[in-house]
Amino acid sequence: MGFIEPAAETRGRVDVALGVARKFIAEFDPELVVLFGPDHYNGFFYDMMPSFCIGAASESIGDYDTPAGSLPVDHDVAWTFVRAALDAEVDVALSERMYVDHGFAQPLEVLFGGIDQTPVVPIFINCVADPIGPVRRARLLGSVIGSAAASLNRRVLIIGSGGLSHDPPVPRLADAAPDVAAALISEGRRLAPEQRAARQSRVIQAGRDYAAGVSTMQPLNPDWDRNLLAVLASGELEQIDAWTTDWFTEQGGHSAHETRTSIAAYAALAAAGAYEVTSSFYEPIPDWIAGFAVTTALPGRPGTVHSNT
Repeated sequence: MGFIEPAAETRGRVDVALGVARKFIAEFDPELVVLFGPDHYNGFFYDMMPSFCIGAASESIGDYDTPAGSLPVDHDVAWTFVRAALDAEVDVALSERMYVDHGFAQPLEVLFGGIDQTPVVPIFINCVADPIGPVRRARLLGSVIGSAAASLNRRVLIIGSGGLSHDPPVPRLADAAPDVAAALISEGRRLAPEQRAARQSRVIQAGRDYAAGVSTMQPLNPDWDRNLLAVLASGELEQIDAWTTDWFTEQGGHSAHETRTSIAAYAALAAAGAYEVTSSFYEPIPDWIAGFAVTTALPGRPGTVHSNT
């Protein structure tokens, strides 16, 4: 996104959907943002790979031309969330120096105009690094965070950031060459700018090949994407507990696990009761190697969707 552009008609529909989301946020005027996001071996590595981590202080590394610098993290609320999760027997890690990549910075930039516009609590969900736990755990994490957020007496916006079906060329430790394995374990923290640029260039070229139909990457799965969005809109999130990690990978690709962030976000909203999806946009975008969606929701009548597609 931002490096390869889809057809103008597609980009126009995306821009409309993002405009709807920005208007939704402006009208809500949040006092705090809770952001569930993934990482792509930029902030988290195999020297210590948690399933979940709550950042009490955080810095964006600035990959893919996203802004670099400190996020305005609400330290006290982050600690409140950690305590609430542990009290509910949901194991989370705590970081006082959490590095995040475009999975966190891009939604803040796109939706708010920068990474420093509003207080935030970033919550990392491992969506890439094997072994990945049951998706039910992401739902439970979201539910706990939602209950804790509801007790703050503040306007809290919850964001889940990540793609739907997609299987980009992300290396896996089990079959990685020694130098790549070293990068996945810890050396990736020390990538020189030219090394990071080369890594990004490989992904961008993979996107061009994918859009041109000359790639062996797993196809996008619009049916799977739409079913997930329908389940999220229904409010009946417990049915997700039966979805296995292997099924996610088979149906949506290895990076379809990024939908765990959206599952956590909707579970957080559900903790306050029934909700209503007020807008929903979806389109498979091969140029971005992802099923792409933008949804908004508020407490209200369950199972209702007003589509802006």
